[in-house]
Amino acid sequence: MRLITKMLFLISCAAFAQYDYDASEAFPFGQANPNAPAQVKDFDALIGECHCKSTSRKQDGTWNDAVNMIWRWKYIMNGMGVQDETLKADGGHSGSIRQFITDSSKWFVHYYSSKTPSPKLSTWTGNKRENGNIVLYREQKAPNGMDGFYRLTFYDISKLGYKWIGEWVDKTEKIVYPTWKIECKR
Repeated sequence: MRLITKMLFLISCAAFAQYDYDASEAFPFGQANPNAPAQVKDFDALIGECHCKSTSRKQDGTWNDAVNMIWRWKYIMNGMGVQDETLKADGGHSGSIRQFITDSSKWFVHYYSSKTPSPKLSTWTGNKRENGNIVLYREQKAPNGMDGFYRLTFYDISKLGYKWIGEWVDKTEKIVYPTWKIECKR
């Protein structure tokens, strides 16, 4: 009987080990799994919760008033990926699931939103650069039909917060048109 009890205990411990890096009382936003690609820590400075101001551009080219939002980041899949969610004062909410795929040496970011539900999630790809910025791209035509990308950049990342900007850029990145910006403080 003692042997069976001991075996059940070991099996139970092994089953829970798969969640060692999940959110816990000690780590409410999870932890990076040491078996994950090293790049999973690219978003480490963003993990947690920030209070932010989100500003988007109107159709006429002027900027809307800033919207207060909470941007919450956490490790998911037992520390193998990163998820974020935004909770906006205007009732719009969104989020992303982020996985680094070593075969392509890129982040793949899948975005979803309560204001624009979609049966197929938009996907951005990119990397953290030497200057510390995280830059992601998705092909997108300009309203005039010109080929380009929608570029997302996290920058000025520190323990105090970070900034984010969404911009349409042409294929050479010489034409840059910002459409959305967010400033976050811890």
